[in-house]
Amino acid sequence: MVKKAKVFEIPTLRNKTYIFRDRDEAAEVLARMLEPYYKEAPDTVVMGIPSGGVPIAVGISRQLHLPLDLFIVRKIQIPGNPEAGMGALSFAGGLFLNQQLIDRLGITPRQVEEQIQRVRKELAMRNELFRQGRPIPDLSSKTVIIADDGLASGFTTLAAIRGVRSQGAQKVVVAAPTGSDTAIERLSADADEIFCPNIRSGYYFAVAEAYQNWYDLEPQEVISRLQEAGYLNESEGWNKAAA
Repeated sequence: MVKKAKVFEIPTLRNKTYIFRDRDEAAEVLARMLEPYYKEAPDTVVMGIPSGGVPIAVGISRQLHLPLDLFIVRKIQIPGNPEAGMGALSFAGGLFLNQQLIDRLGITPRQVEEQIQRVRKELAMRNELFRQGRPIPDLSSKTVIIADDGLASGFTTLAAIRGVRSQGAQKVVVAAPTGSDTAIERLSADADEIFCPNIRSGYYFAVAEAYQNWYDLEPQEVISRLQEAGYLNESEGWNKAAA
């Protein structure tokens, strides 16, 4: 029998839309859910997925007094359709491929490999931009809280989970303000716990519909958020976000 993650939600928010003012308010809601279990927890680190997951991770780190870091993950685009993904890859090497979709679209192994190599270059650039080129942290025996602003398909988060596992993480907790029930189910076999106050079902799902004020974060805003948290002011290692 496959062990599934324990899922924490807020039942009154099930299938609701436009419930968070913005990412900052969503981070506060998530932090309150996590607080009884993880405030000042030893050997625990919050790792945000840029770009949208950075405000979420910063808010959780600050409220729970936990170290902050980033985990760089990008979707692997379908050739000729940059908006759609056939998988995801993390800077640490965590890889997920939607083989069923790849087979259905007739994408060749060579095309898959070309897209993977393209994503690897982008991951290296984003690691330099947002993490100042720091090496992948040693997560041995640590609890890692992976934070993002939403779980649509869950593929990107799945690659992140596998990435932090490859770095030795003992326990993996996914924290996102909103998510589809499909993504929750997809992640439940790999994560230990999932905190998602707003779970929605149905054929159509958009992360943006959980937020009254939604926009894509530009790199400079991500950098500013990290500087305010003190993360980019340190030359190496983790730091604690300001209380």
